[in-house]
Amino acid sequence: MRSNTVAVIAFDGVSLFHLSVPCLVFGADGIGAGVPRFKLLVCAAERGALRTSAGFTMRAPHGLSRIAQAATVIVPSWRDAAERPPQALLDALCAAHRRGARIVGLCLGAFVLAEAGLLDGRPATTHWHWAEQFAARYPQVRLNRDVLYVDDGEVLTSAGTAAGIDCCLHLLRRDHGAEAANAVARRMVVPPHRQGSQAQYIEQPVPDSAQDDRLSGVLQWAGGRLDQPHSLDALAQRALMSRRTFTRRFRRLTGTTVGQWLLAQRLSLAQRLLETTDQPIERIAAAAGFGSAVSLRQHFGEAFKVSPSSHRREFRH
Repeated sequence: MRSNTVAVIAFDGVSLFHLSVPCLVFGADGIGAGVPRFKLLVCAAERGALRTSAGFTMRAPHGLSRIAQAATVIVPSWRDAAERPPQALLDALCAAHRRGARIVGLCLGAFVLAEAGLLDGRPATTHWHWAEQFAARYPQVRLNRDVLYVDDGEVLTSAGTAAGIDCCLHLLRRDHGAEAANAVARRMVVPPHRQGSQAQYIEQPVPDSAQDDRLSGVLQWAGGRLDQPHSLDALAQRALMSRRTFTRRFRRLTGTTVGQWLLAQRLSLAQRLLETTDQPIERIAAAAGFGSAVSLRQHFGEAFKVSPSSHRREFRH
């Protein structure tokens, strides 16, 4: 099991929101059973008082040397996409990566990881607004500008703002299971899980009509009946929409297709059942709507690069 020491990088000009995201996910205490206690280290890239984007100053309790103790190092953003980060920070990140630490770049933090060479040849993402600039400067990185976050094993990147929360909850879920991530998400009052492949920009994220309200109700209904088959036509009929209108509004509301959304919901349910119950794989496959254990194993392996049985053993351990 990975160490629970997490280092978060602060710097002059830091955005307080971006800095607070990993601190809220990994620094919260008293949430309840099943949520691990982390040792959170906020490490400054510069000495002395740090100006914040809100106009006041702060002091980080640790310097970059403390990164050497962390199993996960998070760069929560960067002050200017056009500015090269300090060499000391780049060297510290590379040293952490060489010794096996997991490195995470949230939002413009992806620029810092790319400048350090940690994203060469890897898939990555960043905030859509700076995607063109990123692609031009780092052509050796396989940029996916349309997703919330990219998990490439020991190096992860995310898009901006709320996607940083998604990425951090994904890390918590990956290491400590769905129940731990759900508990932290409830405390933060945010969705417990959004697939990394979901689109960054959703044209109309808030329902603005009776049709969108009906669509939200259909999603809630289907999500509670994942053991049943759900065709596009049947869902459109339940929402009192034509197939074409339902498809268009579904993508506008969720940023994905009906098939991708259903698969993500079913995989999420399968994860929770594997982690929290002793049900056999065949029963979990049926409860999550995969039909057979063979189908569950295929989809689970493609999504998480591990078998359902291995996933269960790891979290039970």
